[in-house]
Amino acid sequence: MDLTMSFRALIAAALLSTTGGLAMATEAAKPTAVQADQSVGAGWSAEVAPGSTSGITLDPAQTEIVNKINGYFNSLDNLSGRFVQTGADGKVMKGKFQMKRPGRFRFDYARPSLQVIISDGVYLAIQDLDLKNEDRVELDQTPFRLLLRKDVDLVRDAKISAVENAGDSVALTVRDKSPDTSGAIRLTFATQPEFTLTGWITRDAQGLDTKVEIGDLDNKTELDPKQFVIKPVGTAFKTEY
Repeated sequence: MDLTMSFRALIAAALLSTTGGLAMATEAAKPTAVQADQSVGAGWSAEVAPGSTSGITLDPAQTEIVNKINGYFNSLDNLSGRFVQTGADGKVMKGKFQMKRPGRFRFDYARPSLQVIISDGVYLAIQDLDLKNEDRVELDQTPFRLLLRKDVDLVRDAKISAVENAGDSVALTVRDKSPDTSGAIRLTFATQPEFTLTGWITRDAQGLDTKVEIGDLDNKTELDPKQFVIKPVGTAFKTEY
């Protein structure tokens, strides 16, 4: 298999899986499931069943966690930082990301990658700057829309399949209610010293996990809207490392 194409496929799987979706995770201690009827398995690698069609009924403790997550995303206008992506084969890729609500984000992969992933609020583009080609889908057809919309309400818009609480960390697994959107999102957050998003895990149709951890977060700096314009391949801004 061509290594460049394989590398590109791994990036696409991490950020735009059509079966496993997007989910969030961290290396924090294994959480205890708040809901009793679903096992989360070992660590953070619990599978989100692709055939799931309904969510769980939230108890008051779960509802409080979900509302906390809604409030976190609704309070964010800008977020930037670094990420480390680990594929199912153990390959590690790093880079920088920027997010500007509503709807916009970009991931710039560090060298030797020549990959940029950009959402302008309408489309999500995966660009290969070496091969000079691009894959593009509507943002509303991806699970990202749940977290990047102007008014985040996961109870209203998502099927919640798991809520976990380990005290110093919480996790939430959701699937979009829209029949046009595939994939699931497993979010994890640190609760101390402040409530903060920490990373995500993607599980594909073959049961393989891709983990992304984020850090060095900055939610104070106003990000330039120009960074989220999808330009012709090869002309987009590429972060230097």
